[in-house]
Amino acid sequence: MRYSRQRELVLNQVLARCDHPTAEQIYSALRPQCPGLSLGTVYRNLNGLVEMGRLRRVTIPGQADRFDRTLAEHDHLFCRSCGRVVDVQLERAALDEACRACPDARIEWYSVNLVGVCADCRAAKQN
Repeated sequence: MRYSRQRELVLNQVLARCDHPTAEQIYSALRPQCPGLSLGTVYRNLNGLVEMGRLRRVTIPGQADRFDRTLAEHDHLFCRSCGRVVDVQLERAALDEACRACPDARIEWYSVNLVGVCADCRAAKQN
């Protein structure tokens, strides 16, 4: 893929954040410094960066896709209270065992998204 200033801006925006931003959040953050940027261009560049292996897509059913800068194996918790996506590290052995429960299938990769209430929201509710 050829170099693109807009692609570099999109990538750097995701790399600078740890909140798993949506395409719309990235677009809003970049618009002041790149007025000619369109939301479609942000989506195209995000999709290309995911295909290139530079970013991960986090898909939460019923929500906009999020984009993750962390490429190492990990999973996510979607907080249904505040809407944040938080990195979690699940026990890989248990997940591998779950994959073995499908002996006729060839599992190539997996992604686990948990849905619940994050620690911050739980703490706030208890106070």
